[in-house]
Amino acid sequence: EVQQQTEFVLSTGEMLDLAKNNPANKFLVATEEGIMHALRKAAPDKEFIHVSDCLLCPDMKKTTLEKLLHSLQTEETVITVPESVALRARRSIEAMLRLSQ
Repeated sequence: EVQQQTEFVLSTGEMLDLAKNNPANKFLVATEEGIMHALRKAAPDKEFIHVSDCLLCPDMKKTTLEKLLHSLQTEETVITVPESVALRARRSIEAMLRLSQ
């Protein structure tokens, strides 16, 4: 429903490319607020308007590259979910990977 009302549905990298290369000077941004700094840095001459102050994921802010590397190296952190959840999550992840290519 939201996708039908937007001009673009993009990955993070695609948003940054669009910000730099699109001739528009003003953009509405409807994603996690962490992207705003990168957008303003990529295109400092353009205006980025975040559509909501509620688009913040505190759990995403807890994940660092160091923590991810540690988890992958040690396999200490294991997350187990029901198979039905895993199947739906896998489909979503595979779709994101397809869209990023």
